[in-house]
Amino acid sequence: MLQFLKYVFATIVGIFLFTLLSFFLLIGIGAAMSSSDTKTTVASNSVLKLDLNQVIRENAAEEDPFTEILSGGNSPGQISLPQIKEALANAKIDPNIKGIYLKAEYPMGGLATLKEVREYLLDFKKSKKFIYSYGETMTEGAIYLCSVADKSYLTPQGGLDFNGLSAEYPFMKGLFDKIGVKPEIFRVGEYKSAVEPFFLTKMSDANREQTQSFISDMANNFYGEIAQARQIPMADLNNILNNALIQEPADAVKYKLITNVGYWDEFEKELRKAIDNKDDKKIEYIGLNKYLKADKLVKEGNNSNRIAVIVGEGDIVSGEGNSENIGSEKIVKELQKARKDSKIKAIVLRINSGGGSALASDVMWREVELTKKVKPVIASMGDYAASGGYFMAMGCDTIVAQPTTLTGSIGIFGVIFNAEKLMNEKLGITFDGVVSHKYANSPSATRTMNDAEKNMIQNGVNKGYENFTSKAAKGRHMSIEKLKSLAGGRVWTGTQAKANGLVDILGGIDVAIEVAAKKAKLKEGDYRVKYLPIKKSSFETIMEKFSNDQEESKLKAYLGDFAPYAKQLKNLQNLDKIQARMPFDVVIK
Repeated sequence: MLQFLKYVFATIVGIFLFTLLSFFLLIGIGAAMSSSDTKTTVASNSVLKLDLNQVIRENAAEEDPFTEILSGGNSPGQISLPQIKEALANAKIDPNIKGIYLKAEYPMGGLATLKEVREYLLDFKKSKKFIYSYGETMTEGAIYLCSVADKSYLTPQGGLDFNGLSAEYPFMKGLFDKIGVKPEIFRVGEYKSAVEPFFLTKMSDANREQTQSFISDMANNFYGEIAQARQIPMADLNNILNNALIQEPADAVKYKLITNVGYWDEFEKELRKAIDNKDDKKIEYIGLNKYLKADKLVKEGNNSNRIAVIVGEGDIVSGEGNSENIGSEKIVKELQKARKDSKIKAIVLRINSGGGSALASDVMWREVELTKKVKPVIASMGDYAASGGYFMAMGCDTIVAQPTTLTGSIGIFGVIFNAEKLMNEKLGITFDGVVSHKYANSPSATRTMNDAEKNMIQNGVNKGYENFTSKAAKGRHMSIEKLKSLAGGRVWTGTQAKANGLVDILGGIDVAIEVAAKKAKLKEGDYRVKYLPIKKSSFETIMEKFSNDQEESKLKAYLGDFAPYAKQLKNLQNLDKIQARMPFDVVIK
C-alpha cells in the first residue's frame, strides 16, 4: 500500500511539473510571437543603447524570452555580429538616432570578435554622431571597445582590469596519476600541444615558444589600436602595462585610457548636452533588439543575387551537431543547398573553431572542393580557425583572417585513456572476456595495449597528418616541404599566417563578403547577404536552453569553480580516436 501511494504521489508531482512547464512555455511562445510581429517606432532624439555585456556569437538565435526564468537572471544573454552590424548600419543613417550609449563593461568575445565590433563602431562614427560609454567596471576588452568612444565614463569606485594578455592551459597529469588513469598519446608535430595537458604538468619548450609568439603578436595589435585611438605613444602604453600604473579609475583618466570618472547622473548630464535635451526630459533609449524591428533604412540589394554566409562555430564533430558545435553533416547540407541555389552567386564559410574530429573536418573539406568548382567559396576566420578549423578553410579560393585570429595548428593527435589501474586497484573492478579474433577488443581502455596495437594507432595518426598537410599544400599552392615547415601543429596569429602564406587577406567578415562579391562579378549594392543555417526560433532556443541549463547548473551546484574542468573531462568522452585540434583550451585574459 505504501509503495502504491509513493507511485501515486510521484505521478501527481510529475503531472504538476509538466503542467507548470507547459504553462510557461505557452507564455514564452506567445510573447515571442507577439514581439516578433510588433514593429518598433523610433522616437525622435533617441539614443541607441548597445549592451555588449553578453556572449557575442557569430549568428545567435532569436531573442529568448525565458532567459531570466531559466537562468535565475545569472546567465548572460547572446548577441550576434550580424545583429550588431545591421543595427549600427541603420542607426548611422537614421535621423531619429542621435548617438550611442555603449554599455560594454565585460563583453564576452574573443579578440577577433571584439575587433569586428570595434570596426562597426568606427564605421558608425563616420556619421559624426556620438558614442558615449558608461560602466561600473571595465575589463581589457571593454577598454578596447570604449577606446573609440567620444566620452567614456567609469564610476569613481569602479573596478578596472588593465595589465596585459596572458594564456593559460590546465594540466591534468596530476589528476590522472591520483586516480590511476594513463593516457596513451599518439601525435605528429613538435608543436601539437593539445595532448600535453594529459601527460605533462607544465608547458613544453615548443609550446611555450609558440604561445609566447602568438600572445605577443596579439598584444601588439590589441594594445596598438588602443594606443592609436587614445593618442598614447606605444612605448608609454607598454610602460603603463609593465609597471601596473592603472590601479583605480582616476589612473585611467590620468593616463588617457578613458575620459571621465563619474556617476550615472553625471554621465546622463553629458548625454543630455549631446542630444540638446535642455528641459530635463526623459532620455529616449532604445535597445538593440527593439531597434532591429524598426524600419530598415539601409537599401537592400538585388534579391536574385545573394552571397551565402555559412556559419560554423564551436568544436567540430560528426553528424548534425547543435548550436554549440559544428556538425559535418549540417555544414555539408548547407554547402550543397547553396551550391544548387541559382540565386546564391558566392559563398563565405565563416569559421570560429579550434578544431575537433579529423574525419568530420575532412568530410567538410571535400564538400568545399566540390562547391568551389561551381561558385566562389571564401573562408572568413573568427577568433579561431585552427587545426580542424583550418582544415575547413584550406580548400577555399581565398582565406581572410583578422590579425588576432588564431589559426594554423596543422597537426593530428590521438588519445586512448587506459583506466586499468583505476578499475582494478582503486575501484576493485576487473575485466575478463573472450574474442573471436586477435584484435577484436582493440583499442581497449581497460588494459595496457601491446606495441602492435599502439603502432596501428600511430600509423593512423601519421596517415592523417600526411592527408592534412598534402591537402593544405595543394590548397595553398605551396610545396609540401614548405607547408610542413609551417605545420607540425604550430599555432599562428592571422598576421603571422598572412606573412607565411597560410592566409591571403587580413580583415573581417565584411572583407570576405567583398572578396566573394568581386569573384562572383557582383557590383556593390547589387546583392544581398544571407546567413545560414537559419537561426533557431524562440521555441527551439527555449527547449535547447532548458536542456543545457539543467546540465550546467547541476555541475556548478556540485563542483562550483571546478565545474569547467569537469566539463572538459566530460568532453573527452566525445573525442574521436584521431583529432585535429589546437592546444586543448587557451584561456586568454
